Amino acid sequence: MSAPTGWEGILDPGENIIWQGRPDGAITLKPRNIMLLIFGLFFAGFALFWMAMAASSGGGFWMFGLIHFSVGLGIIFSALFWGAYKRRHSWYTLTDRRAIISSDLPMLGKKIKSWPITATSVLELIQGPPDTVNFAERTKRSRNASHQITIGFERIDNGVEVYRMMRDIQTNAQARDLLAAKKDDG
Repeated sequence: MSAPTGWEGILDPGENIIWQGRPDGAITLKPRNIMLLIFGLFFAGFALFWMAMAASSGGGFWMFGLIHFSVGLGIIFSALFWGAYKRRHSWYTLTDRRAIISSDLPMLGKKIKSWPITATSVLELIQGPPDTVNFAERTKRSRNASHQITIGFERIDNGVEVYRMMRDIQTNAQARDLLAAKKDDG
């Protein structure tokens, strides 16, 4: 069987798409976004205060604060709108072997990332509405620390059904692994 139009070279031979969807693009505030928003407000607020003080002394020196004020506004807008914007430019696909997240963002370009759904994949259903189904994690490192970021199909309408499909993929992977083990032994 040939791959559907647009999927040539992406799907493995014999791999089939079993679900496709898009995330909800609503603006949401998560705890980390709230912290970023507060930081941006302080950053922009201090820059505004500094510009007012510099302007009161006369001259054009106050304009140097515009850069910092703009950065503060950028942090605020990022905390409020980036997640929703990113979701509005993302597409989700579940095959009988893996989960695929595609995105098309300005300056970052088109990206397709996939994660295999194996017998040992840790699946998590977070019921909404809308629902989120997490299926992988990645480690994000900074200069001083690292932390785990969950990866999944965020804010989807039919999360319970997608979670069930992923559990079925796990069951089939487990059966394949047992069959392979028996062949190796036998």
